[in-house]
Amino acid sequence: MTADDELCTRPATELAALVRDRQVSARELLDAHLARIERLDPQVNAIVTLDAEGARAAADAADAAQAAGEPLGPLHGLPVAHKDTHATGGMRTTWGSPLHRDTVPARDELVVARLKAAGAIRIGKTNVPEFAAGSHTFNPVFGATHNPYRHGLSAGGSSGGAAAALAAGFVPLAEGSDMGGSLRNPAGFCNVVGLRPTPGRVPTWPAPMGWSTLSVQGPMGRTVGDVALQLSALAGPDPRVPIALDGDPAAFLAPLPERLDGLRVAWAPDLGGRVAVDPAITAVLTAALPVFEDLGAHVTEDCPDLSGADDVFGTLRAWLFDASFSDLVRRHPDQVKESIHWNAAMGAALTGADLARAEQQHTTLHERVVEFFTRYDVLLAPTTQVLPFPVEVEYPTEIGGVPQENYLEWMRSCTLLSPTGCPALSVPGGFTPDGLPVGLQVVAAPRMDRRVLEVGHAFEQATRFGGRRPAL
Repeated sequence: MTADDELCTRPATELAALVRDRQVSARELLDAHLARIERLDPQVNAIVTLDAEGARAAADAADAAQAAGEPLGPLHGLPVAHKDTHATGGMRTTWGSPLHRDTVPARDELVVARLKAAGAIRIGKTNVPEFAAGSHTFNPVFGATHNPYRHGLSAGGSSGGAAAALAAGFVPLAEGSDMGGSLRNPAGFCNVVGLRPTPGRVPTWPAPMGWSTLSVQGPMGRTVGDVALQLSALAGPDPRVPIALDGDPAAFLAPLPERLDGLRVAWAPDLGGRVAVDPAITAVLTAALPVFEDLGAHVTEDCPDLSGADDVFGTLRAWLFDASFSDLVRRHPDQVKESIHWNAAMGAALTGADLARAEQQHTTLHERVVEFFTRYDVLLAPTTQVLPFPVEVEYPTEIGGVPQENYLEWMRSCTLLSPTGCPALSVPGGFTPDGLPVGLQVVAAPRMDRRVLEVGHAFEQATRFGGRRPAL
């Protein structure tokens, strides 16, 4: 491994300190990452739009600002790539759709603008499924993203390009979004860290349905500390976002603990019997559980009552898909993939009574989960129900002999938790005997985002699973 390669696989927290202390310039850091992208991304296909010259100009400006003694943001000089469903002003944003192959937005959306304001250097866009629908990253514009740990296998999705770029050392920071697992699933598949924050923790703007809590945006990184660093730049209120949470984002910069003494942990290997999980995943995570006892925690097998969560998620997702895509499907039926047709049609068939029932179930689900977390501090569960699968497969159709009826069914380990409003972190949980990554999902009560970071960090430091980089 060259010195530049070693630089490209270091944590973002360390790189930020190196730049701040002038041990490496923003331009030197950028050029190292650009060289690695040029050499290795053709086999991964994580970065689908690259603006090397624009990034170099931004890095040079960052170095000049530092030399002039100007105030530096927490992400000063760190390269970042944005999910290709997030609007970047002056840079192509395709949403993975041929309908937007050449679309160039006029301005940044909020998640992009906040990273820029924190000093990050935009290098380009990461691959996504078409309109971010599904947890496997492929589309007719750019093709499939490959898992850096094994070429030919899925990197997950919908933030699959982001997770693969992090794992491959193309960027130290990336961001994504998560409705049914899109920050968690690819993190699990690619041995990185993805946080689905409490809805409103990272405000989304513009958003056509600003009151919805089902889809959130959030940070991804190679370490929990990197995710916390990025969250300090992304979190915080915005008056245009009705569900935005108050609170000082700088709180996420406080040191994370390495002990978990007295922590009450619930372990739900199949979410209370509600999901089928590949036994290889269960074996890896069960073997890692004693780490929590070693760190001072008390582990009990238990799970909140998630009855109704499937109906809540399915109904509210379909409603959002009808609002977002039904008109598009009618106007361009041959240029939108079948799973979006299906989900939008499901939404179009909903009645007011269906939505009322879902919202009532949503309320009682929240109440049950909040009560559960009076007895436990965190819930642990598998991030994914399957291991990375061949990129040619649209989605798994069975798990351990249990049929998966549609493109959402195989990700219920995440979709069941999305409507609870809980923050959920996927952290590297180990590897199968043949070297495939397994993710561990850490869930806490709503608004307890700091807690999942603390628990994930302590586990990460004790196991060092995340330090095992792919052999590219």
